[in-house]
Amino acid sequence: MLKNYEIRKYQIPQEEIKALIKEKRAELAGQQMLIKEHKIPVFVLIEGWGAAGKGTLIGNLIKDLDPRFFCVTTMKEPNEEERRKPFLWRYMETIPEAGKFVFLNSGWLNETADDVANDRIDEETLEQRLRQIRTFDRQLKDNGYLVIKLFLQIPREEQKERLDKLKEEKHTRWRVSEKDIQQVKKRGRYEKIYDRILEATNTGYVPWNVVDAVDKKQALLQALHLLTNQINQAAENFKILPEILHKDYPLLKMPKLAQTPLDQEMSKEEYGIRLKERQKKLRELHNRIYHKKIPVVIAYEGWDAAGKGGNIKRLAGALDPRGFEVHPIASPEPHEKARHYLWRFYHRLPKDGHIAIFDRTWYGRVMVERLEGFCTENDWKRAYNEINEFEQELSEWGAIVIKFWVHIDKDTQLARFTERENTPEKRWKITEEDWRNREKWDAYEEAVDEMIARTSTENAPWYIIQSNNKYYARIQAIEILISEIEKRLL
Repeated sequence: MLKNYEIRKYQIPQEEIKALIKEKRAELAGQQMLIKEHKIPVFVLIEGWGAAGKGTLIGNLIKDLDPRFFCVTTMKEPNEEERRKPFLWRYMETIPEAGKFVFLNSGWLNETADDVANDRIDEETLEQRLRQIRTFDRQLKDNGYLVIKLFLQIPREEQKERLDKLKEEKHTRWRVSEKDIQQVKKRGRYEKIYDRILEATNTGYVPWNVVDAVDKKQALLQALHLLTNQINQAAENFKILPEILHKDYPLLKMPKLAQTPLDQEMSKEEYGIRLKERQKKLRELHNRIYHKKIPVVIAYEGWDAAGKGGNIKRLAGALDPRGFEVHPIASPEPHEKARHYLWRFYHRLPKDGHIAIFDRTWYGRVMVERLEGFCTENDWKRAYNEINEFEQELSEWGAIVIKFWVHIDKDTQLARFTERENTPEKRWKITEEDWRNREKWDAYEEAVDEMIARTSTENAPWYIIQSNNKYYARIQAIEILISEIEKRLL
């Protein structure tokens, strides 16, 4: 893209530019109400060469905007904490709420280019990353985001002149980084790297826009045109449904819930002996994955009263409390609901070497949200592919991903509901919503069968935990976790 981009002198007279910029700024300011009305989150990524004027451009773009409805984020070199998370984790953290702007000063393009230039990633990792970026862009767009990507282009001579000028003044010298200097020295290599990344992530749904940044006023006018035009187009098309993709993932053949036997038995005495042994083994493995920096993500779903809480408690009881966290997932808070539905789960991912246990998960999209009408049919049908992509990204990051469906039959649930109602200290566990959900058992079972069949992959398998006997279920879950960790450590 860059090698074919011609820097050109614009013909707009300088005296006209100020008036055009003022007009476009006013239009952009007025569009804040438009995106708020349509609940469109606008994510503007500004990339480009060192000294191309990214910060100046952002400052000029936001000049007339209401500061309550935008945020500017400057992405620096990832720190140690950020490097222990998936590559896109810190970018997902920055996405805007519905109806607001986020302006990102540099992002995944510059980070990836630097990693390639400094030989921090190999070819396989680069290809994975490029695919993840395309997926990230597409998922944002499909979930209602307007993603606008700008690359500020200047010739090598212009870049060198600007950097030299900054270095001359003691008050601006600090703005010139070693990376900027290396870009000038190795301009040809960096151009090839940028070109490859730009071309690989330039898609029909989220294209790159190359901005001629030699003249800063012309660059501002060009950027304002791009933003205002794309916002108007997004407002016109906000009701158009995204395509539902069905990518081929290596799915595991899974039984339906009705085909899963639930007659397993285990005595309290046998359970006590086996629990002690398995917890000791799991405790040893936790130390080993910590030292090898292997993250583990455990997802728990299941019927009400199936015993998820007790199962999690016994599994967690074997772990070093400094190396795990349990995340009870309830209905999304307003700031979570206003973002991509996967945002709150990215937010809770563990560092490498740590374990995250989710009590309820992202699968709410294809269960409760589907059945209770909290999302559209297009949303939940699209989510199967989005979830598989999310879990593939976790696997490529190096995580062990395990998903448990804690299963009981309808009669066992009724018996446990009744016991809770008749036991004062357990009565808080039963609600009217539990009884109402029970009436939809058949609809939920159909949804769960489809969910398991379409998202049980080799990298993120589902395990049906037979929980009519809670003792058996607890040992089963711990043994599965032990087995998965041991396979990774071989």
